Amino acid sequence: MGTDDKIFHLDPLWAAPEIDFIGVSAAIPLADWREGTDHRDASVGSIYNLDYLQSNVAGGEHYDWSYPTPEAREAQRRVPIIDIDGEPWVWRAKDFHGWWAHPHHDRIGGVKQALATQWEPQSKPFWFTSVGCPAIDKGANGPGHFLAQPELPLASNGNRDDLMQMQYLQAFSRHFADTAQNPVSDTYGGRMVDTAHIHFAGWDPRPYPYWPGNQALWSDGDRYATGTWLNGRASDRSLASVVAEICTRSGVRDYDVTGLFGVVRGYSVSDVSTGRAALQPLMLAYGFDAVERDGVLVFRSRNGQVQHHLGDAHIALDPDRDSGVSLTRAAEAAIAGRVQFAHITADGNYEAVAAEVTLPNDETRTVTRSEAPLVLTRGEGQDIVARWLQEARIGRETVLFALPPSQQAVGAGDTIALDTGGHAGTYRIDRIEEAGVRLIEATRIEPLVYQRNARTEETVQLQPYIGPIPAELLFLDIGMLTGDELPHAPYVAAAGNPWPGSIALYGAPQDSDYALQNILNEPATVGATQTALARGPVGIWDRQSGVEVSFINGTASSALQEAVLAGANTLAIGDGTPENWEILQFQNAIPISAGVYRLSGLLRGQAGSRGLMPQTWHPGSRVVLMNGVPGQITLPTAARGTTRHYRFGPAAQPMSDASYRYETHAFAGNGLRPYPVAHLRAVKNGADVAVSWIRCSRIDGDIWADGDIPLGEENETYRVRIFKSGQLRREQVTTAPHWTYAAANLSSDIGSGFYTIEVAQISERFGAGLTTTIERYL
Repeated sequence: MGTDDKIFHLDPLWAAPEIDFIGVSAAIPLADWREGTDHRDASVGSIYNLDYLQSNVAGGEHYDWSYPTPEAREAQRRVPIIDIDGEPWVWRAKDFHGWWAHPHHDRIGGVKQALATQWEPQSKPFWFTSVGCPAIDKGANGPGHFLAQPELPLASNGNRDDLMQMQYLQAFSRHFADTAQNPVSDTYGGRMVDTAHIHFAGWDPRPYPYWPGNQALWSDGDRYATGTWLNGRASDRSLASVVAEICTRSGVRDYDVTGLFGVVRGYSVSDVSTGRAALQPLMLAYGFDAVERDGVLVFRSRNGQVQHHLGDAHIALDPDRDSGVSLTRAAEAAIAGRVQFAHITADGNYEAVAAEVTLPNDETRTVTRSEAPLVLTRGEGQDIVARWLQEARIGRETVLFALPPSQQAVGAGDTIALDTGGHAGTYRIDRIEEAGVRLIEATRIEPLVYQRNARTEETVQLQPYIGPIPAELLFLDIGMLTGDELPHAPYVAAAGNPWPGSIALYGAPQDSDYALQNILNEPATVGATQTALARGPVGIWDRQSGVEVSFINGTASSALQEAVLAGANTLAIGDGTPENWEILQFQNAIPISAGVYRLSGLLRGQAGSRGLMPQTWHPGSRVVLMNGVPGQITLPTAARGTTRHYRFGPAAQPMSDASYRYETHAFAGNGLRPYPVAHLRAVKNGADVAVSWIRCSRIDGDIWADGDIPLGEENETYRVRIFKSGQLRREQVTTAPHWTYAAANLSSDIGSGFYTIEVAQISERFGAGLTTTIERYL
């Protein structure tokens, strides 16, 4: 150092009267940290140590020393920054005070020039126009390097690390808030650094969490996790500050949280009975201990760093024990091989998620489940359960030994390296009993457990904001599909694109005093036909016909024939009114385009709906996939056939909101409606006509067993009607599935020409069901 040219080429600008301040974009390194305990700064304990970071604002790399080569940096061979003229600040890249407080003399060929530049010492303050650190592991090692290039900071594993950013910015601010580090100018009477103009980099005007979550709108969201952005981070709290607040509110005044490191994005405490209850979930999740030292409650994050090395020479003899060190190892079967942890996910909709880790080749099949009201990223949740699992496995081994009273420096919570011949390992002291000698109980640990492995932070995908928009509801007053539903209650299917979240349905006998009837949390698979569907055969597979449908929400898929016969792929097709729905099933669903399918392999007129099958279902007919999502509404049995009023809309909005719709309906309760009869025949029997049919049952009619199917009604009754030219000529009620049209009646009713015979089964609760007709000529 001291031999290169040093030209203060911007001094004419800084000295100009039009310039009021010196603007600096600062991305200076505040750490030189490596993993493990054998690097030069390891004695500090943690890269998050605020005193360590703050000392490197005006110290450390680019101030006290530098690395002349990449090889020197790798080996931490530090070269002091010195100057032959006693002005090392000339070569210090981050000596703000030296630059500000002294006259500037160019160095040419290593020679200090006699004439100073135009800069007047202490004439203008510094403004930090940009101070930033990426939220990445060891970001303080080289924040500027990471910002300028896609490479990681020195020794970084690339993990997201919001605490690193938080501590960096806090250390920078604390340094210049210290008046000893920020003197007053003799020229303008203000501080060297105008702390009101320290500007942190990384505030994005896009709304968090939709940025970065909505990557369909903003494609750079994947850069957020380890970037310098403050959105979603500026409101975070340090774990130390949260624990300090809990202690203060609990009446504890003597506490120490300087060794506590972590970020708390959100934490809900509903039970405020004790401070211990509030601290316990934090201790488990963040992995820290609380120990009493000289009347002070000390909190320390677990990091695996050894505080004491103990060997045979340190072990005391315990008169109540035969050996110096005794070891106990718990059975492996007592330790869970699978750990689950439920928490609230950060950077999104704050929904509950569960992190899970399973040990490879685990044979215990034991599961441990925990939950905490903490807001964490998914990666942090995974880190927590991984640490728990490893701690439990390694911690099966415990040791008990004694130390002499002289070893008062060893305390509970300390990490020790124990090497007593037959017992060697790293342990955390859990308990100390003073009994003449100091009885120590300690648990085996592995320092590597507390070093986070490299991982990719999953970006939470958010859907675009959906305002309170109207939804579509389709009411389906149809026959029973499974036999287990309420026969008189209609189904309701909700749809919307975009889906507003959930739909509330209110009902009342009049247009007032509405009561909540249903909350529809999931959109039904609803759509419309794109091609016509002609009338088809009933009771057999229709392998010839097919129909193209377009769904607003959801998808369709093919099914095995056995699955269809068991009730799969049931579809309602109709004109949108509650009572006019044919039920069919399909075996094949062939995708044509997005949301569009061709359905074939049909079973028509299912669930007693063949009487509703028209000659053609035209394009635009409504379709609803009856896949379990459409549910039945609450309807009193006595309300059948009476007009009721309904209002429905987004559940998050009041019923008075403009997004609600209003409809009135009178439901017949078609689940009670008898099925149409089958195989209607009318044959000559002398001069008479013998009419016969086969009864169909709406209850257990598909049970293939010996004997007749269940009646399904209280009595077996049928209504027979005779029509000619659309005019009713005769009506007869019979209690058997056959009837004779006597010749005399036939002659008087019809005379000659075509006539129609109509048959319907009668229910005492519903009345006549759907009809079956046949035409004959006399």
